[in-house]
Amino acid sequence: MDDPKPTDVLANERTFLAYVRTALAFVAFGFVIARFALFAQEFGIVLQMHEPNRGASIVFGTVMALFGSVVGAYGGYRYVVVARDLDAHRRVRSDTKAATVGAAVVAAIGVIVGIGLIALR
Repeated sequence: MDDPKPTDVLANERTFLAYVRTALAFVAFGFVIARFALFAQEFGIVLQMHEPNRGASIVFGTVMALFGSVVGAYGGYRYVVVARDLDAHRRVRSDTKAATVGAAVVAAIGVIVGIGLIALR
């Protein structure tokens, strides 16, 4: 039996690196959201506005960072599964359920961030 094609192996590695970049982006975004509460508090003092709800930013930022960890772990899992299938010359299948759930979570995050930005007006 032949070894897996280099293009397939490299595509699997590129996909894994995309998962890693996405996971890091979620973690960084979560950190920024959690720390945004401090900025909003200082901004509110300067403009003599009502004090924002700091707890919501901290919770949402923590959830975003944890979601980034889940994305990274799932990317590692998919990399290993696909590499194993390529080595065994099995057909690699896409995980449509995970893609659907991931897209729904990202859409929900977008809606929450949009609502939060509108509420700051």
